[in-house]
Amino acid sequence: MGVIITNGIYRSIEHRATVNPTEERISFATFTFPKYDGELGPASTLVTEETPPQFKTTTVEEHLKSFLGRELDGKTYIASKKI
Repeated sequence: MGVIITNGIYRSIEHRATVNPTEERISFATFTFPKYDGELGPASTLVTEETPPQFKTTTVEEHLKSFLGRELDGKTYIASKKI
Protein backbone atom coordinates (compact mmCIF):
# COMPACT_ATOMS: atom_id res chain seq x y z
CA MET A 1 0.00 0.00 0.00
CA GLY A 2 2.85 2.37 0.78
CA VAL A 3 4.00 2.66 -2.81
CA ILE A 4 0.43 3.51 -3.91
CA ILE A 5 -0.10 6.13 -1.19
CA THR A 6 3.27 7.77 -1.90
CA ASN A 7 2.61 7.75 -5.67
CA GLY A 8 5.67 5.59 -6.25
CA ILE A 9 8.05 7.99 -4.48
CA TYR A 10 8.79 5.68 -1.54
CA ARG A 11 9.21 2.02 -2.36
CA SER A 12 9.32 -0.89 0.06
CA ILE A 13 12.78 -2.12 0.86
CA GLU A 14 13.85 -5.65 0.07
CA HIS A 15 13.72 -7.66 3.28
CA ARG A 16 16.68 -9.84 4.12
CA ALA A 17 17.90 -11.54 7.25
CA THR A 18 21.14 -13.17 8.25
CA VAL A 19 20.71 -16.13 10.55
CA ASN A 20 23.09 -16.36 13.46
CA PRO A 21 23.41 -20.01 14.52
CA THR A 22 24.33 -19.08 18.11
CA GLU A 23 21.72 -16.38 18.80
CA GLU A 24 17.93 -16.54 18.89
CA ARG A 25 16.13 -14.34 16.37
CA ILE A 26 12.77 -12.73 17.09
CA SER A 27 10.68 -11.00 14.42
CA PHE A 28 7.56 -8.89 14.83
CA ALA A 29 5.20 -8.26 11.92
CA THR A 30 2.96 -5.22 12.14
CA PHE A 31 0.16 -4.22 9.83
CA THR A 32 -1.73 -0.98 9.49
CA PHE A 33 -4.87 -0.68 7.40
CA PRO A 34 -7.00 2.37 6.69
CA LYS A 35 -10.77 2.31 7.15
CA TYR A 36 -12.30 -0.61 5.23
CA ASP A 37 -14.79 1.71 3.48
CA GLY A 38 -12.15 4.40 2.82
CA GLU A 39 -10.28 5.19 -0.39
CA LEU A 40 -6.78 4.09 -1.32
CA GLY A 41 -4.79 6.07 -3.84
CA PRO A 42 -1.92 8.53 -4.17
CA ALA A 43 -1.89 11.19 -1.43
CA SER A 44 -3.15 14.46 -2.87
CA THR A 45 -0.11 16.32 -1.51
CA LEU A 46 2.17 14.11 -3.64
CA VAL A 47 0.25 14.60 -6.91
CA THR A 48 1.31 17.64 -8.94
CA GLU A 49 1.71 18.59 -12.60
CA GLU A 50 5.30 17.33 -12.38
CA THR A 51 4.27 14.14 -10.55
CA PRO A 52 0.85 13.05 -11.89
CA PRO A 53 -0.90 10.09 -10.25
CA GLN A 54 0.85 6.80 -11.03
CA PHE A 55 -1.79 4.52 -9.48
CA LYS A 56 -5.56 4.12 -9.63
CA THR A 57 -7.65 5.21 -6.64
CA THR A 58 -9.94 2.49 -5.31
CA THR A 59 -11.69 1.56 -2.10
CA VAL A 60 -9.74 -0.25 0.60
CA GLU A 61 -12.32 -3.04 0.39
CA GLU A 62 -11.74 -3.51 -3.36
CA HIS A 63 -7.95 -3.28 -2.88
CA LEU A 64 -7.96 -6.06 -0.29
CA LYS A 65 -10.31 -8.29 -2.30
CA SER A 66 -8.18 -7.80 -5.40
CA PHE A 67 -4.88 -8.35 -3.59
CA LEU A 68 -5.98 -11.42 -1.64
CA GLY A 69 -7.95 -13.01 -4.49
CA ARG A 70 -5.54 -12.50 -7.36
CA GLU A 71 -4.07 -15.20 -9.58
CA LEU A 72 -0.33 -15.75 -9.43
CA ASP A 73 0.41 -14.88 -13.05
CA GLY A 74 4.02 -13.73 -12.74
CA LYS A 75 3.12 -10.03 -12.60
CA THR A 76 3.43 -7.95 -9.47
CA TYR A 77 0.24 -6.75 -7.85
CA ILE A 78 1.47 -3.15 -7.93
CA ALA A 79 1.93 -3.33 -11.71
CA SER A 80 -1.78 -4.10 -12.06
CA LYS A 81 -2.65 -0.90 -10.19
CA LYS A 82 -0.60 1.45 -12.38
CA ILE A 83 -2.48 3.95 -14.53
